[in-house]
Amino acid sequence: MPRYITDECINCGACEPECPVEAISEGDEIYIIDPEVCVDCEGHFDEPQCVEYCPVDCIPLIE
Repeated sequence: MPRYITDECINCGACEPECPVEAISEGDEIYIIDPEVCVDCEGHFDEPQCVEYCPVDCIPLIE
């Protein structure tokens, strides 16, 4: 399942370079995850890298 970034994002950019499929980009006010590209790091890492590096824990799964 893909992830998304909530309004709690502090726009620090820590997540963007960690995404192995380049699904994260800078939006107007917060970073955004393209749900068509996000693979939740499956096949790349055991844990989602954006979640690992996010200092404010604002990247849940889309349900």
